[in-house]
Amino acid sequence: MPFYYKQGNIPPKRHTAFRNESGGLYYEELVSREGFSGIYSNLYHLNRPTKISKVGNSTSIKLERAETKHRARHITTSDLKGSGDAVSSRIPLFFNVDVTISTALVTEPMKYCYRNGVADELFYVQAGKGEFQSNLGTLQIEPGDYVVIPRGILWQLNPAEKIKLLITESTGSIETPNRYRNKFGQLLEHSPFCERDIHTPELQQPHENSGETRVLVKTVQGLQEYFYAHHPCDVIGWDGYYFPWKISIHDFEPIVGSIHQPPPVHQTFQAQGFVVCSFVPRLFDFHPDAIPAPYPHFNVDSDEIIYYSRGNFMSRQGIQEESITLHPMGLPHGPQPGKYSNSIGKKYTDELAVMIDTFKPLHVTETARNIDDSTYPLSWVEK
Repeated sequence: MPFYYKQGNIPPKRHTAFRNESGGLYYEELVSREGFSGIYSNLYHLNRPTKISKVGNSTSIKLERAETKHRARHITTSDLKGSGDAVSSRIPLFFNVDVTISTALVTEPMKYCYRNGVADELFYVQAGKGEFQSNLGTLQIEPGDYVVIPRGILWQLNPAEKIKLLITESTGSIETPNRYRNKFGQLLEHSPFCERDIHTPELQQPHENSGETRVLVKTVQGLQEYFYAHHPCDVIGWDGYYFPWKISIHDFEPIVGSIHQPPPVHQTFQAQGFVVCSFVPRLFDFHPDAIPAPYPHFNVDSDEIIYYSRGNFMSRQGIQEESITLHPMGLPHGPQPGKYSNSIGKKYTDELAVMIDTFKPLHVTETARNIDDSTYPLSWVEK
């Protein structure tokens, strides 16, 4: 998120001697994107951030594409039984070269630190509460939160209760939409959210222990284990534009009109190869002849994923909380029988959902195929 933020103690000038009370040095670390040409932050550590004491094991991760037909899908993710911490409990369901979409049931705290070295991450918190701790500070998370974790950020997630997550990993930066920013990066007056809705991390006391700390780093091959000679969250201050942040879906202000508005008005994030939209409670269209249900549409250039969070999903039947539908490119889709005409005259919808539109076809994993409703592609037939 491109705005300046500062936490803790930092020196007056970058790249200068910054000394502690005993006259020793704090150690500066630059974290930047696009080499030295993108956004960045400068961190100041008690210890050298390079002090790896041991290189541990590596674990290969390879996503496998299931052999599937090209058709609409309804995935009932509530049937999944996985559990563990915020890394080990992830169950990948869809992927392509730009994005991996998973769900997770977080039942355990992380006993190590984690850093994704190949992807930005976006959490949508479906249920549960906990504390997200990073080397840049702490965020308290709760249902409805989107948590944006830029690659390279070191973090742990410790649940206060079971947390259900929809996780999107992106090979490109996850950003606010260009259409809602002015040339200075500020969110525009007509944006459905603004900087007041964005929550930034609060820097915690630096870890001063000198014992070894386990860190898992995700690479293009999988997970690589490292051990640091000290706890790497020993930051006493930082500043810059590069940090984790969160925004609640409940703070997204819907844009409505006299006739049905197209999905881009719900856009919340952009990334390389996909967008994320938020469907929130809102008034329906107010033209006297308006049809509030979405018109049938033909996804020629995108696959459409919708994660149904809660509420009454007015365009579909048989959908439950935590269901995911996939409508692939090349096939028209829309409201199911009766939903189109029955929506006329309705004034309000109370649904809550997250949509991910990708611009390259998504592969379906075997896990997703195994919890797929095989009758869903026929649900548009009159009965």
